[in-house]
Amino acid sequence: MTDKITLLKNAIVLTMDDDYQIFEPGAVAVQGDKIIAVGFENNLAQTYPDAEVMDCGRKVLMPGLINAHTHVPMTLLRGLADDLRLDVWLLGYMMPVEREFVSPDFVQLGTKLACAEMIRSGITSFADMYYFEEDVARATAASGMRAVCSESILKFPTPDAHSYEESLAYARDYIQRWKNHPLIIPSIAPHAVYTTTEDILRDCAAIAVEYDVPLHIHIAETSFEVENIRRDEGMPVVPYVKKLNMLDAKVLAAHCVHLDDGELRTFKHYNTGVAHNPSSNMKLASGIAPVKRMLDLGLNVGIGTDGPASNNDLDMFEEIRLASFLGKGASGDPTALPARQSLAMATRLGARAMHMGHLTGSLEPGKRADLILVDINVLHNAPRFRRDANGLYAQLVYAAKARDVTDVMVNGAWLMRESQLQTLDVPALMQEADEYARKIDIFLIRREKSLLSKLLALGEQTEEEESFEVQAKVPIANRETVLKALDKPGIEVIYKRHYRQFDTYFSFDEPEESRLRYREDHFLDEKNQTLKVRSRLTLIGPSREHYFPQKVLLSRSRFLASATQSPRFYREYFKPAHELEIEKDRMRFLVTYKDMEFYINLDDVKKPTLGHFLEIKSRTWSRKDAEVKSRLVVDLIQFLGESPEETTSNDYLEMAQKP
Repeated sequence: MTDKITLLKNAIVLTMDDDYQIFEPGAVAVQGDKIIAVGFENNLAQTYPDAEVMDCGRKVLMPGLINAHTHVPMTLLRGLADDLRLDVWLLGYMMPVEREFVSPDFVQLGTKLACAEMIRSGITSFADMYYFEEDVARATAASGMRAVCSESILKFPTPDAHSYEESLAYARDYIQRWKNHPLIIPSIAPHAVYTTTEDILRDCAAIAVEYDVPLHIHIAETSFEVENIRRDEGMPVVPYVKKLNMLDAKVLAAHCVHLDDGELRTFKHYNTGVAHNPSSNMKLASGIAPVKRMLDLGLNVGIGTDGPASNNDLDMFEEIRLASFLGKGASGDPTALPARQSLAMATRLGARAMHMGHLTGSLEPGKRADLILVDINVLHNAPRFRRDANGLYAQLVYAAKARDVTDVMVNGAWLMRESQLQTLDVPALMQEADEYARKIDIFLIRREKSLLSKLLALGEQTEEEESFEVQAKVPIANRETVLKALDKPGIEVIYKRHYRQFDTYFSFDEPEESRLRYREDHFLDEKNQTLKVRSRLTLIGPSREHYFPQKVLLSRSRFLASATQSPRFYREYFKPAHELEIEKDRMRFLVTYKDMEFYINLDDVKKPTLGHFLEIKSRTWSRKDAEVKSRLVVDLIQFLGESPEETTSNDYLEMAQKP
């Protein structure tokens, strides 16, 4: 450590410590990367007479702001697609572009752009979640900022991994090598409950606990997510993740818009940090998080900008102000979330939410020298009343702007002096960003001619079935042999359904390789009477991904949409080159066989008359799992009394099209 001491004096020192101490005129003494003293100017000047002195010009000297949740490389996707529902925005635009363009170079450039923007707005630390996170860490460290850099783990292929096992291996290796970095805290990020699996959540939690690093995740961002978890798992989100041991880790939970008191109390018990994202939640119409209640219960709640593609900026002053206003507006109480508390969320509480409160978030001896100077002697912040100490917090929250930040220090090093960035070349970064924008524009213009774009443009409830399926189909004489086998020991039927399916396939000439299926499911009771009808659209891409022995097929993900219009509407809208109808009677069983779940379909294809078929399917998220299930599919066909040698990889459409 250097022996040099720098004394920052002639400042209004806002410590943001637990006692909210203010020193005016105040000073802060910095040695190396640490704060060694905070207090009144006269006292510190006497204590450190040989210190190098910097006159702060009566500006506010305070802790750097903490951005508790973001996706910094997405600066390169800012303005790409706006005014859309979350599912359409994410699945229709963000993910396709990410699959095409995200690379180590992409994330490094996006991170540097974000760091420049954040430094200018007084942010010294942030929590990121994205792909190629080691490259995010490299770019962040080069800029001089502090961050929790979290490698994303999802149940489907991502730009930096073909499977979640590969993502986990990447994350483990990255965490091991960055564990003791002075600026970067490596972390793991299972993206969300609905984009992962139980195994992924358990494995991520185990890695986070093993290396004592944070676990960063989206929790209860939308009501749709919460309703699905209740329906599928029979419990709310927080009890579900608790059951999977996830809360044993140092969790940073982003959004938390739709949580009840019991779930919040569980978070408090496990010291789970929360990142409130007011702008993003409002822009995507996700709802308003119960922040006042969280704070009343004693949770550590920080403020995040979320990604610059969904906000669309990284301005923490804007977020702090909005957080305070939302707290008041949502509660109907103008005293809710006062300025001092909102500023604490953006400093001390945010650092604690990110599990780095021992390092930063307040100006206290022993903590890292992460601090900023804010000029409040400006027109939009005049005049200043001094009778109430809380007036200073109100000035910063309700009147100050990001442009009022003039100087930024992180870990004892200046990243901005007198509004001039010291570590980043903004014009060069912007020029590189414009080149990416040009390429992405070309990609999207071409893609706008695709079926997917047209499907998303309908505004239907569209989602990607982010899964792979292992599947096999066998022609059979009739259903009786299989139905009898389902009663044998060794297989458990979880549920049974019976319906008539009416499928209309729309096919398109080259170069379009996909096809669109309009399906009506008529659910039948025991007397074969229709109970209800469900209509759906399915956009089916080229499905063959891999063949296993006996023509067991691994097929890829598809897009699904509710069908609210008639077949005539879709026929006129999509203008298919060819059309074919298939009608079948289907008995579907969800079964457990050798501790794994499979769907068994017994189909009688009536139009055209193709006969009876046994079809076995199982969803899978990794190649290893697919290999295991492919072998079990063959075993299950034999168990059900049929011959695997008769397996076909053709679907009904291909059979119907044969002369």
